[in-house]
Amino acid sequence: MLNNLISAEMPKLPIASWVDTAVDWMSTNLEGLFEGISVAIENVVQAFTNVFMFPHPILFIVILAAIAYLAGKWKLSLFTVLGFLLIWNLGYWDATMSTLALVLTSGVISIIFGIPIGIWCAKSKGASSVITPLLDFMQTMPAFVYLLPAVTFFSLGVVPGVIASIIFAIPPTIRMTNLGIKQVSGELVEAADAFGSTGAQKLFKVQLPLAMPNIMAGINQTIMLSLSMVVIASMIGAQGIGVEVYRAVTQLQIGKGFEAGLAVVVLAIVLDRLSQNIFKPAQKRRNA
Repeated sequence: MLNNLISAEMPKLPIASWVDTAVDWMSTNLEGLFEGISVAIENVVQAFTNVFMFPHPILFIVILAAIAYLAGKWKLSLFTVLGFLLIWNLGYWDATMSTLALVLTSGVISIIFGIPIGIWCAKSKGASSVITPLLDFMQTMPAFVYLLPAVTFFSLGVVPGVIASIIFAIPPTIRMTNLGIKQVSGELVEAADAFGSTGAQKLFKVQLPLAMPNIMAGINQTIMLSLSMVVIASMIGAQGIGVEVYRAVTQLQIGKGFEAGLAVVVLAIVLDRLSQNIFKPAQKRRNA
């Protein structure tokens, strides 16, 4: 009875109606902006796909193995060769390249916007106080919820998948960039000021280099979160290995699902190790 009384005295906030109204207004008045974003993302994804699909798989594996060797030495290089040969053998090469293009597009866009926003948060308490709750919201809201407005604004296909991946994956880059810059020793910053460094010189020659390990950790998490969205993105028309996983789940094809899952695992491990190790040689040279 008490619950009924409280419900009668406290009307429900029409949050759903407000959100629907906002989405309808944006769909009507920002159609040109969404069309431009859609074309740009499609072109980037297609460009990555063309680059990855142009060489023969063997040549692509050799190139990737060489990059892995430079970044992580022979163990990572050997795993890359064996893992991608397995993907090719299982028949998931084209799907994996499409997934790689989607993940890199999401990751690159997240990095391009995430690092400047993280710098802004580190420099401005006001910006940090506004953006931090937004990041909390983005990271805790179920990923499926992002698909609804993404499909509304961009229809079905790869674009809403990329948009949902960006929203889900960009917070770590922003947070770790902010944290890395804030953790730079105040004495070093004061020394840079004492030598007459401008704000840009202090940022690019002192703060960002010292914050690079944290920034790279954020980028690594962003790439991994982008990859974790491939199956969800396949539900709204994004191509790639996620389609194979989703089809296997819906049709209860356990073996096919395991094979497609192996392709995702190989891609995840290679991307994870590469993003972790890519700046380590430079750091060792600086510390030597």
